[in-house]
Amino acid sequence: MKKNLLSILLLAAAPALALASGDHAGGHHEHQEKARHEHGAHGHDEHHEALIGRPGERAKVTRTIRVSMADTMRFEPADMTFRAGETVRFAVSNHGKIRHEMVLGTMDELQEHLAMMRKNPNMHHQDANMISLAPGESGEMIWQFTRPGNFDFACLIPGHMEAGMTGKITVR
Repeated sequence: MKKNLLSILLLAAAPALALASGDHAGGHHEHQEKARHEHGAHGHDEHHEALIGRPGERAKVTRTIRVSMADTMRFEPADMTFRAGETVRFAVSNHGKIRHEMVLGTMDELQEHLAMMRKNPNMHHQDANMISLAPGESGEMIWQFTRPGNFDFACLIPGHMEAGMTGKITVR
């Protein structure tokens, strides 16, 4: 009886232990913590504040950009221009039959994250500068571009960026 009770307790605790190990599949949270310390930032959003902007506030959105993702491994539109300080709502739709995502960043950040995705291909994103959508899904990101520069976005699912699923953002 004691052996059966112990087995039941262990089985009941397993899901909680698995969820406690990270914020989503593939250990992405651990990599973010390491990156925060390496770059001297105190939080993931603060790191992006210095590079590409920060999560935006819905009340400050100045325009909406509709972005389409497809199995042709392309974004539409693939080139966008914004003003420094502008808060944008990206209304993103996956018109394909496979998962796609849109991740904002510098090319160096995207390449680094892509290497991590290759090691953890089932990882899904939950940060403010990224959205991951199943086939037929739609979602949104609200982002404020705080400084001028040339930035990028890409689908970091292994094979997609390499096939050309990237775009350019110019902030003036």
